[in-house]
Amino acid sequence: MTSIPTRAAELPPSAPERPAVSVPQRWRRRATAALSFRNIGAVYVWLVIVVLFSVWAPDTFPTTITVKQVLNGNSVAGLVALSVVPPLAARVFDLSIAYTMSLTSVLTAYFMVSVGLGPGAAIALAMTAALLIGVVNGIVVVFLRVDSFIATLATGALVQSLITMVTNDSSITGVQLLAKPFASFAQLDVGGITLPVLYLLLAALAIWFLLEHTATGRRLYATGFNADAARLQGVRTDRLRFLTLVASALLSGFAGVVFASSVGSGSPTAGTPYLLSAYAAAFVGATQLRAGRFNAWGTVLAVLLLGTGITGLGLATSAQWAASLFTGSVLIVALVLTGGRIALPTLLRRRAGTRPGATTSKET
Repeated sequence: MTSIPTRAAELPPSAPERPAVSVPQRWRRRATAALSFRNIGAVYVWLVIVVLFSVWAPDTFPTTITVKQVLNGNSVAGLVALSVVPPLAARVFDLSIAYTMSLTSVLTAYFMVSVGLGPGAAIALAMTAALLIGVVNGIVVVFLRVDSFIATLATGALVQSLITMVTNDSSITGVQLLAKPFASFAQLDVGGITLPVLYLLLAALAIWFLLEHTATGRRLYATGFNADAARLQGVRTDRLRFLTLVASALLSGFAGVVFASSVGSGSPTAGTPYLLSAYAAAFVGATQLRAGRFNAWGTVLAVLLLGTGITGLGLATSAQWAASLFTGSVLIVALVLTGGRIALPTLLRRRAGTRPGATTSKET
């Protein structure tokens, strides 16, 4: 007679329970992930740069004056770099930021020196011009469906023609730009730290809150990752792309006003040196803190990294071409890291699966 198995015998063996993770272990893992090179590699590179220049120029670099110089000297660059973060998050390029910055710089000076307007009215008119540039960019890119790279480059050329018409390629200077209250707009300092540093922190805080803690920010990232899928989910991708171009123009225009106040003149080429560094900082920032996402604090970190390197090269009396070489090299490395962070693991897995003698799950 065969025995009938009981019901208890038919049940599969219970899976082993996972050991409970204690709170200290959980915090230790989070701290390890937060401090990993993958997450904040730019911080470690920054520290290496600081040590390098401290050894190279020990009398001039490792001082509090250098710290203030890095902060004050790169606040405008930080504002310009932050201006490209929202468009890039939505996968839109705005190459007109340099021209917008130059335009607001010369318009503010022109309205104050040549027209005789007060600082408030001059700044308001200059920012209105920046707003119009953003609207034009949005119309051409979103409604006319022109590639953002080409469209904003063409808009920048039109803006440059307006700058030349106003300035005749000469800087606009005057005592009105050197006197208060306009000079205080960027030159007022607290403990050696000027107001543009505060503007930079406020702009970074606003963009960080928008991208990380609002539904609009999540929709922006969704638009950048896959615009078609986001559109099918009901996201108004065209409106978001339009608004990012307007925001980019306004922030870069504000940077132009700050620049005019800090140097006391309106320069027709004020924004030209900031274009490459802005995108370099944005792409380096995309590899930090929020890997694969353009973010505010990663961009600020990258601006300080680049600014420290350029300041160190200046204090070490290096060649004039060294600063451009440093910025370009950092941008290339950032692009490699941004692309390789996703592509490299996939490539390694594919190679491992095609090696001779490699087995698959079906060969068991």
